[in-house]
Amino acid sequence: MTALAERIAAVQERIVAAARHAVRDPSEVRLVGVSKTHPPEVVAEALAAGLANFGENRVQEAEEKSAALAAERERITWHLIGHLQTNKAKKAAQLFDVIHSVDSLRLAEALDRHANALPILLQVNVSGEASKEGFDLAGWEDRSIALDVFLADAERILALPNLRVHGLMTIAPWGDDPEQARPTFRSARVLRDRLAQRFPSANWQQLSMGMTDDFAVAIEEGATIVRVGRAIFGARTIR
Repeated sequence: MTALAERIAAVQERIVAAARHAVRDPSEVRLVGVSKTHPPEVVAEALAAGLANFGENRVQEAEEKSAALAAERERITWHLIGHLQTNKAKKAAQLFDVIHSVDSLRLAEALDRHANALPILLQVNVSGEASKEGFDLAGWEDRSIALDVFLADAERILALPNLRVHGLMTIAPWGDDPEQARPTFRSARVLRDRLAQRFPSANWQQLSMGMTDDFAVAIEEGATIVRVGRAIFGARTIR
């Protein structure tokens, strides 16, 4: 077993442990390896080790990797986890199998013009960090106007014919203690549950949240997708 395969197995073991601690079925949690900045050869090695889901931040980089790994396309699920500009919506709709970072009605409408039953997640900023993208929902529990604006946008996104909303994505503030992320994850889960009540015909199953330092806490709070980079691939390659 290669060192990379050992790291993947170790992360998967931690996912199982966190799920069982939360009395959840570990199969409910999907591991996305954050392969951004790492070359196609490393993605191919991870694929050979059993990892099938890969997260990328930039359309151009993903396009290059997808071309390099075209022979493996049916085995790979590409996830866009980084901010997407509307002028790159067409290319993103063609490249990615899932887009986690839909953060505005305008972006959703741009994707809809080029997609065909494309699974998406709505990115929500419930932490209030200015550096984070997403619908502005910090303190949404006490900000009825902000919540109403988001619900109106969500309703319009759900009506778009070529997109399939599958849930929410969020990013917690970084901190030395993973417990610091718990309120953010909990807020996103409660918001997801509110959306499921408001729009019961939609699929709100997925919660994409948790990274290398805090994914165990995210799983305890209901994450169904965790995005893990450093624990699998090591430090990022500067490009």
